[in-house]
Amino acid sequence: MYLFPLRRTRPDIAERSTENAWSASRSRRPRYPDRARRRRIEGCGISLAQNGAKLETRLSGKAGARMSPRWSGMSARIGTIVCLVALPTALGCGTRAKPRGGRIPVSLAAVVERPMPFVLGATGTVEALETAAVGSQVGGVVTRVAFREGDTVSAGQVLFQLDPRPFHAALDQARATLDRDHARAETARLEADRGQRLFEQNLISQSDWDQKRADAEALAATVRADSAAVGTARLNVEYAAICAPISGRTGRVAVHEGDYIKAATSDPLVTIIRPHPMRIRFTIPERDVPTLQRYRKTNPRVLALLDGRDAPAIEGSLVFVDNAVDPVSGTLLLKGEFPNRDGRLVPGQFVEVRLVLYVTPRALVVPTQAVSSGQQGTYVYVMNPDSTVTPRPVEVERTVDELAVVSRGLSTGESVVTDGQLRLAPGAKVLVRAPVGGTH
Repeated sequence: MYLFPLRRTRPDIAERSTENAWSASRSRRPRYPDRARRRRIEGCGISLAQNGAKLETRLSGKAGARMSPRWSGMSARIGTIVCLVALPTALGCGTRAKPRGGRIPVSLAAVVERPMPFVLGATGTVEALETAAVGSQVGGVVTRVAFREGDTVSAGQVLFQLDPRPFHAALDQARATLDRDHARAETARLEADRGQRLFEQNLISQSDWDQKRADAEALAATVRADSAAVGTARLNVEYAAICAPISGRTGRVAVHEGDYIKAATSDPLVTIIRPHPMRIRFTIPERDVPTLQRYRKTNPRVLALLDGRDAPAIEGSLVFVDNAVDPVSGTLLLKGEFPNRDGRLVPGQFVEVRLVLYVTPRALVVPTQAVSSGQQGTYVYVMNPDSTVTPRPVEVERTVDELAVVSRGLSTGESVVTDGQLRLAPGAKVLVRAPVGGTH
């Protein structure tokens, strides 16, 4: 019976405890001698006394009339805790972060003047100037292969040897037939001469004379045919030894000793290419054709890059320009010829090609990484004598490798930022990470 009044008196005790705790916290609150700082805190809308009272009123005010005594006391405790938690936030609002005043590290490069070529780039394919697919003109059994795959051979060198015995037998037979028909033709000629004299003496008729003369002419034609057969048989004997038609390097061998090959097959026995000189075929877009025509008479150079941009280029000359633009691809076919004495170019190889039309003797260049693009166009950051930077609009004429040719906006000797532009702003102080050097 006495527990119920005690539970009713607990909210009053909780309220008094809350007031005591709040008074204690107010008494321990540090004073603010700086009124301007206090006004900044109050300007943030965080006043500990006001917020505590508002929160206590909100939790235990009018709504407390409808709450039970137990929840009313708990609301007072929650108000006290929230006020204590809000204290660091109130102090933080009155403190502003100080701006960082350090220098921004950057890398620089100098604007230099140097000769720069006008280059048209493309991807080309290496092709041999001379290629021979060696085949057999006669059929027979291979008795000897006189070279190894990949050897360099000379024109006329024997590569394959076929069994020559059938061809020698055919030659002997053709010669025998020729001798026989030659004897018959000689007899027919003598009969025709004798018949002519008898016809002149009116001893034989006209028909007999015509017959003797026709027989002599027919046998003479047979002799000529036999002579041609002898020549063919002699050629077959020569064709039994298959020789290299050109000098060059051999490829894969398709037959070996003991294989039977047919005459005039489409599959080559071996392929020979002439290793030097070599040609590279490439194309340029239709829009670059007028520029090519303008400088074609100056003997443009063609450079081939095999091992990347750092490796030395192979230099050649432009030897062929097609007479029409391909309507399907919109490109013009060109060919460059290279000495290829070191054998670096191999047929079928893809290489990077550069067609140098002319060279500008004095061009201002900067590294390409120094040029940035914005809404107003291209620009660079130029370093001032006081170690600050200023953005400056520039006009880039063209780029060659890692260099940009600037036609307007810079002068020789100025320093531009090549690394760290994203952190820069007009007038920013910079710290040079590397010494200013020339553009290579």
